Amino acid sequence: MRLVYIYHSGFVVEAEGFSILIDYFKDTNPDPAKGFVRGELLKRPGTLYVLASHFHPDHFNPDVLKWKEEKDDIKYIFSKDILKRRWAKAEDAFYMKKGDVYQDEHLTIRAFGSTDVGISFLIEAQGKLIFHAGDLNNWHWKDESTPQEVAEAEGNYLKELDIIAKYTQAMDVVMFPVDPRLGTDFMRGAQQFIDRIRTGIFVPMHFWERPAEVLSLAFAPYAESKGCRYVVLSVPGEGTDI
Repeated sequence: MRLVYIYHSGFVVEAEGFSILIDYFKDTNPDPAKGFVRGELLKRPGTLYVLASHFHPDHFNPDVLKWKEEKDDIKYIFSKDILKRRWAKAEDAFYMKKGDVYQDEHLTIRAFGSTDVGISFLIEAQGKLIFHAGDLNNWHWKDESTPQEVAEAEGNYLKELDIIAKYTQAMDVVMFPVDPRLGTDFMRGAQQFIDRIRTGIFVPMHFWERPAEVLSLAFAPYAESKGCRYVVLSVPGEGTDI
């Protein structure tokens, strides 16, 4: 099984007989012939699952619905807010809200909550647990917010984390926001996650064009102290075995 970084919060999980594309925003290259998704993934044998955690344009591109004209074996699994916002029609996808489960012969997907819009995904496939946080995070700007706002944001996040931890205390792969725009505490949500849930491989995301900060600051040794392998995929098309 292999994980490939597309851009921002977009990733592909490649497995025997199927692939999973999560939160596609844009391809690795503007030239369709050179882009990983349009140039390679749509031609890969097996089922392609296209997951979108919510409607925000940096997590969902409605162009994905055109791909069914190029690939027969494609399944769309979207957060229900995409339907509510009319970014897609009822017949276009299987829609999930927090607490819902999708299951077929290849995988099981459980929808957990978010501290922004939509859902997060826990995928069970080929004996592995793979988590994509969507926009679940401890979203607060400590340098700009009041203590009350910080406490409220943290409380909301920890409630969602409690729900996830009641289902599982360990995951094989976690893709989670580590966004330098948050300022001083930009790693706090990630630290709290791996404090609570034993994580095999931690992959940061949602860092926009600032991967150097994610690479250079203190989260790698912190993750390793918790038994994590910290893997930064910052070049579109870059991948790692999982």
